[in-house]
Amino acid sequence: MTPNRKPERVEAVIIGAGASGAAAAKVLTERGMRVVALEKGPWRTKESFGGDELANVNRYNLWPDPILNPRTSRSSAADEAEVDLFCPVPQMVGGGTVHWQGWLPRFTPNDFRLRSIAGELPGTTLADWPIGYDELEPYYDRVEWAFGVSGHAGANKYEGPRTRGYPCPPMPQSRYAQKFHEGCEKLGWNSFPTPQAALSQPFNGRPATVVSAFAQQHGDPTGTRSSALNVFIPDALATGRYELRADSYVRELVLDERGRIKGAVYEDADGFVFEQEADVFLLACGAVETARLMLMSTSGRFPNGLANSNDLVGRNVTFHEYSASVATFDDPIYAWAGGGYVSASSFEFYEHDASRGFVSGGHIAAAGVGIPLPINWGLPGKPSWGAEAKQIDRDYFSHSMAVAMVLHDMPQHDNRVDLDDTVVDAWGLPVARITLAPHENDLAQGRFLVDRCGDILEAAGGQDVTRVYADKVTGNCSHQHGTARMGDDPETSVTDRNCRAHEVDNLYVVDGSPFPTATGANPTLTIMANAWRVAEHIATGAGNRG
Repeated sequence: MTPNRKPERVEAVIIGAGASGAAAAKVLTERGMRVVALEKGPWRTKESFGGDELANVNRYNLWPDPILNPRTSRSSAADEAEVDLFCPVPQMVGGGTVHWQGWLPRFTPNDFRLRSIAGELPGTTLADWPIGYDELEPYYDRVEWAFGVSGHAGANKYEGPRTRGYPCPPMPQSRYAQKFHEGCEKLGWNSFPTPQAALSQPFNGRPATVVSAFAQQHGDPTGTRSSALNVFIPDALATGRYELRADSYVRELVLDERGRIKGAVYEDADGFVFEQEADVFLLACGAVETARLMLMSTSGRFPNGLANSNDLVGRNVTFHEYSASVATFDDPIYAWAGGGYVSASSFEFYEHDASRGFVSGGHIAAAGVGIPLPINWGLPGKPSWGAEAKQIDRDYFSHSMAVAMVLHDMPQHDNRVDLDDTVVDAWGLPVARITLAPHENDLAQGRFLVDRCGDILEAAGGQDVTRVYADKVTGNCSHQHGTARMGDDPETSVTDRNCRAHEVDNLYVVDGSPFPTATGANPTLTIMANAWRVAEHIATGAGNRG
């Protein structure tokens, strides 16, 4: 498509203004670089958010509209892909941090060397990271203090060394967090307050976060939640060197005669097409959409997609399937009174233990049961509307509790993102197609972790414990990683240790795409910390030579 015009050239273009893109923008602009951010979605203000479940979930106020932005998935290449909302993430300024609970645990030192610890796992592409915990730790610290994370350093006995503690003490305990700690204590298992992107007290000129049930899957109308939208974006704007263009859909990246990226071709909300030129380009679209954009950016040099001569762009994708055990208690738990802001966690079964018969483990944490989403969640065989449904809300939801787990799914070569050959989006471009099948290690690990979730509930006095096992990957979690794997060997990876494409020296990927493994923990803190690290590398000038 021929651009209508070319805006003034800048030093850096960041595609995406979510967690990673906003973190990189803050660092680059504060280091003196002029940055243009191209964000596909709108730039929303806090006044446009609220706790309307129908609007936020059913009418796609936050989620991608499946008519405009479809996606397809299948279990194998032999299956026909179906249109669905597999692993959706809000497409707007702030990205997934607009709707999150804000759980921000660090990865452990062993996460970066699991291949060395566990050895080869047949059927997987398990690999060590080219960087280690010690290299990333200073950036964990910087993100935690920028966000004002609430937590208790050292309470998780499995965490790695820290530069310093958290800037804010833990959020106040809810009744269901107390039940979680009680169950873990009776079992002799370590538990700790979940580090949260929320302020338990005023911090850095911002007021304490308003504790509300309307956190997960809802925007924050108070503006007190810590997010890319209300922390990193304002920091970047304050420099005067950041131009954020919302409603700007990047269609492709085009190369110059040297094989470097010359410009990003994008379409604005009015249908005008532009080509934004820059010295360096950063992809921050999320692992699915980053792979899609790279695959759509074909040329004579890269007929199979940008930086994809080894056919690894889009491969080794991982998604963290979510599952849980659920129980009821005689006394009310009131999981809806505080929502995800007042959670509790355990890494007791996080590290690899060969005696269990599978590789690795996952984060276990207290969670509400369908709260505050009663319209979209109900008991099997029970009415979903009317007086009886309201009574179920009063009786069941006030007395129920879930303990959930983050599955560390293994990377596999044939689990991938590519371009669908029949389905297109509202702009006429091929949509992302996810091909994904669980490895037996994923299923064994998931069953084990769900059983441990049930054990915690039983130890805390829970009744009618139901263990919900997952026998397939549904994409029910908004975590995505692995499609532009980082590594030292260009034959087995897409990007290097600084997340620069091996084949295109002015292209960087700063979202979850470079992760060689998913790990068993919520990834956003590590995504932001790594984006900060990479942006510092670029800003020194080491990342912009060619």
